[in-house]
Amino acid sequence: MTTHALPREMQALVYRGTHDLRIETVEVPRIRPDEILVRVAACGVCPTDIKKITTGSVPPPRIFGHETSGTVVKVGARVRGMETGTRVALHHHVPCMSCHHCLHRAFAQCETYKRTGITAGFEPAGGGYADYVRVMSFCLPGVVPIPSRNTFEEGALLEPVNTVLKGVRMLPLLRDDIVLVAGQGPIGLLFTRILALRGMRVVATDLLPARRRLARKWGAWKTLDGADAGLVDALRNASGGRGVDAAVVAVPSDAAVEQAQQAVRGGGPTLLFAHTLRGKTAPVDLGRVCVDEKALMGSYSSDFTLQREVARLVFSRRLDVRPLVTHRFALGDAAAAIQLAARPTPESLKVIVGPAGDARR
Repeated sequence: MTTHALPREMQALVYRGTHDLRIETVEVPRIRPDEILVRVAACGVCPTDIKKITTGSVPPPRIFGHETSGTVVKVGARVRGMETGTRVALHHHVPCMSCHHCLHRAFAQCETYKRTGITAGFEPAGGGYADYVRVMSFCLPGVVPIPSRNTFEEGALLEPVNTVLKGVRMLPLLRDDIVLVAGQGPIGLLFTRILALRGMRVVATDLLPARRRLARKWGAWKTLDGADAGLVDALRNASGGRGVDAAVVAVPSDAAVEQAQQAVRGGGPTLLFAHTLRGKTAPVDLGRVCVDEKALMGSYSSDFTLQREVARLVFSRRLDVRPLVTHRFALGDAAAAIQLAARPTPESLKVIVGPAGDARR
């Protein structure tokens, strides 16, 4: 059953090689009896996709885009609990919940989770930069209905918010602890806001004055220039000399990691969130990790068990993500959207792609 006549072909942004993106006409995905088809309304541009596009780390052709929301237009005969016309947010990775990794809550290491379960064609890669996506059966538990008062854009941002909340929950914090958040792009601002909502005092750093001013609006207790030669001393002064209680590095900067490790107190963790390129090495003072017990930890991707909490947080607008979206592009201009997200301006934050260019409805 469908809500409208489905076309045989659609438009999609196809990755054909490093820095090679083309709008092409492709077939609308055919679903199996245990799958659904969703008409895309909004898809956020994520640094993970940018990394793949700019480094050529995966073979073409692929259709990227995984921060996706839209409307269910076709439901397989064996699918229960789904109806056409339902507005939904999608999760392209869903763990099996029973393997050794899942039992240890290391969901991103689960082999089922590593499979991409949403596609617009070719090797599954999310597919959100297209008119329609096919949601495979193992990803159906990741489908989240969007309340009528909320926008498709809010739905598309559930996945990045989930990744941030997962990272926050990994940190052993007490209320009023002081937390450094290095980098105030879209992800850094989400860390700043969620930590503030949980009662932490956030010291936000960024190279751009405009981003530091924005961090204040998102709940930062103090803001500092990330390029200041005296940054570590300033962070220690802000914490009464003891050092910050934890640090989140939301930019792929080795210098920021070193600053964080110096600034964090003994027994405090530094969370890496943006160092996603394999093979990169950097010097680490192992004595800090061992003797000073300054943990160096990483967080990658989402936590399926947080899905309902994230939906409540976003859809209630306790975490209002709407101001995070600064630029909207139609699907035909998706390559330009990705270029902007790869090289952001002081004014640009979250970039959204949609067939019509605007999903504020």
